[in-house]
Parts: sequence; structure tokens; C-alpha cells
Amino acid sequence: MFYEQRMSVPDTPADLRAEYDDQLASIADRHGLETALDRTGVDREELEALLEGESPDLSLEEAAEIQALESDEPDAETIETMACEHLLLGMTTAVLDVDAVESHLEIDLDAKEVQQKIERRAPMSFAEYVHLQHVIVGRSQ
Repeated sequence: MFYEQRMSVPDTPADLRAEYDDQLASIADRHGLETALDRTGVDREELEALLEGESPDLSLEEAAEIQALESDEPDAETIETMACEHLLLGMTTAVLDVDAVESHLEIDLDAKEVQQKIERRAPMSFAEYVHLQHVIVGRSQ
């Protein structure tokens, strides 16, 4: 699951995102589109795209809501908190500061934005989360 502490990542952020999209699509498929719509804040187009094998523009919060559909998973708020805490822990393990993370990102986030997003003081897209996780875990190996 995306919020768990990772020790390794695939070669690219796109590969990591595809792995997570497959997991989220599997969850949404098991619960059904209507149930997923009723129990999450994800809109129909995004859920349909996910179920069709695409990579929709989800927020970290929305990904957590999908993950939380599973009965053996924590609630969405806890999942989101754990995901960000694992990013911080990974930065500590890899001895990375936000400037170092920024310098390795393939997306346009400055160090201040990285810090705000990881500390949950600014909203984070799921794509941003995946890129941050890829850099942090990749540098700690």
C-alpha cells in the first residue's frame, strides 16, 4: 500500500505510480463504482479513468479515501498522515533535507513547497506524493 514505509522503489516515478494505480483500481473494482463514489470524495470521471487503467489526477487525500474502502485498512485521515510521516522518516534515514529532495525531483516544486506538502500544510496531489516518495526512498537505498 502506498502509505507504508518502502525500502525500494521501481526505476521511475511513472512505474511507481502505475503500481499504485493498479492497487487503487483493484480496490475500487472490488467495492464497485457506486460504492466508491458514495464513500469517497473522488469524482466519477476520475474513478472511471482509474478503473479503465488510466492515471487520473487524484489528490493524496482521494487516494487515501480509496485505500480506506478496504475493511482492514485505517481511515483515510490516518492513511494520509502515515504516508506523510513515512516521507519524513525516509528523509531522516537518507539524510535528506528539502533542498536535496527538490534537486532530484522531476516535477516543479521548490524546497518550501516540498516542506509544506510533507508537513501537510499544503494540499498534495497523488502525483506529487509519488514523485517525493520515489526521490526519498531512492536516495535511502
